[in-house]
Amino acid sequence: MMRIALVGNPNSGKTALFNQLTGSKQKVANYPGVTVEKKSGLLRVAGDQYEILDLPGAYSFDTQSPDELVTRDVCLGLVKGEKRPDLIVCVVDSTNLRLHLRFALEVRALGIPMVLALNMADSAKRRGITINSEALSEGLGVPIVETVAVRREGARSLTDFIQSGMFQEPRKAEDIDFHAEAKRLISEAVYVPSKTATLDDTLDRVLLHPVAGLGILTLTMFFMFQAVFSWAAPFMDLVDSGVGQLGQFVEVMLPSGPLRDLLVEGLIGGVGSVIIFLPQILFLFLFILILEESGYLPRAAFLLDRFMVGAGLSGRSFIPLLSSFACAIPGIMATRTIQDRRDRITTILVAPLMTCSARLPVYALLIAAFIPDRAVLGIFNLQGLTLFGLYSAGIVSALLVASVMKKMRRSNEVQTLMLELPAYRMPNPRDIVIGLIERAKIFLARIGKVILAITVILWVLSTYPSPPEGWQGTAIDYSIAGRIGHSVEWIFAPLGFNWQICVALIPGLAAREVAVSALGTVYAISASVEDPSAQLLPIVASEWSLATGLALLAWYIFAPQCLATLAVIKKETQSWGVMLTAMVYLFGLAYLASLLVFNLFN
Repeated sequence: MMRIALVGNPNSGKTALFNQLTGSKQKVANYPGVTVEKKSGLLRVAGDQYEILDLPGAYSFDTQSPDELVTRDVCLGLVKGEKRPDLIVCVVDSTNLRLHLRFALEVRALGIPMVLALNMADSAKRRGITINSEALSEGLGVPIVETVAVRREGARSLTDFIQSGMFQEPRKAEDIDFHAEAKRLISEAVYVPSKTATLDDTLDRVLLHPVAGLGILTLTMFFMFQAVFSWAAPFMDLVDSGVGQLGQFVEVMLPSGPLRDLLVEGLIGGVGSVIIFLPQILFLFLFILILEESGYLPRAAFLLDRFMVGAGLSGRSFIPLLSSFACAIPGIMATRTIQDRRDRITTILVAPLMTCSARLPVYALLIAAFIPDRAVLGIFNLQGLTLFGLYSAGIVSALLVASVMKKMRRSNEVQTLMLELPAYRMPNPRDIVIGLIERAKIFLARIGKVILAITVILWVLSTYPSPPEGWQGTAIDYSIAGRIGHSVEWIFAPLGFNWQICVALIPGLAAREVAVSALGTVYAISASVEDPSAQLLPIVASEWSLATGLALLAWYIFAPQCLATLAVIKKETQSWGVMLTAMVYLFGLAYLASLLVFNLFN
């Protein structure tokens, strides 16, 4: 099967073109030996199949960045177990050729069959940019096709070229100045009017304004968290109803015994208590994907740069910290672009304070249980305000921790932020849908692997050994999990945490959302109600005090990280000391914050 690699600068539309070519026929993994993501998919044209690779975005091959080195090594066939691509499709942004052509010249120098994809060709025409494709192709020595990755059939010219098989080896470049050569090619083949982006300039005057821009950014984030609660509620009710009906069906169909108890109390009661939060997670990522696809996120980084520098962080830290809202692991890996080691270590240590999506089920459960669902000022939802406050608390905490680390440094040198601001564009619904499907698959995969396995183990520990005849307490009190919970309860009693919470915190170290499924399992077994599949929310609301619920919310702002995050910190820094520092200071902050909140509201 022919192998085709897509390469290009970030923001070139490369991934959108990959989605256009492969549709849903994609798979995501990591390259052997490194934590760099690889995407591959199948392109089917007139009965023929082609393997398409979406390689990490790169600005240059003359780098120590793992992402860019992987892109170079894959193109040269240096990755073990993978053959060299038969064709390279170098994707460039037609509205920003001065930057993108420089990298295209580097790709050409590899000496591999190559075609240049002039992406966003429609945007270039709207801006009055005229590209003489024939002259540019002759100057580069490679064929050129025009693509519009965000439109249906926008990759037709590329698929026709691939099917034709008319590849030619690009001429190897001598030792040339890539910047100067790109400038020469543009002067000969591209006409750029003096005013190319009137709309972009108009929007930037408002969105990048130091006062108005920050206000709009704050309102955008505020609206996003309001919508996560308000819009997702009907879908959560549907999922919750389905989980409840499934539990009742299993309970009726199976005879009483360990198997029915495992399915109803362990699997449905545990896993079901987590899966109902899938709509909220998808709505959160819907907004993040829209902001990313529209070109707004780099502008948010520009706006927040001076605040981050004031807190002792590099402006380059914004993207890793933003990625940590999804999961701290990719956020920590994204710090590789930060050249200064001290800035990188600081960013790694504060990245876990960003509220990852795994914490959302815990937040949603506790907010729904203890925060009234009522309007504030007639337009705002109090629960949404609380969620916004929790996310804000994580951000403020990260800045404060970074400020403390800055004062402990010997040098206050700050690196300048260099950032490419892509053109504004309408998000492609197809890419948004694909992104949401990928996120749903990741969440469900965690449920199907980590959460399911831990839930079953916890059910066994919560069920056995069975209490002897005449036992006065509940059965779970006699179980292994009950004994563990009671034995460590004294540590967390000052925070208002009961033994059930103590039990849930332990498997929560594997994955944050497991804490919810663990509570669902423990309370399903120990509940005094007749129905063991009773919903977790009313049980928590009735058995916990407000002070306990708020203290647990405070705990999860700083909660000691999942084991996978700690492992990535160790791997990325090659330091046990950094990993232990993260674990100890986060545990300390979580304990102190919970203690203060509990005593304040008790």
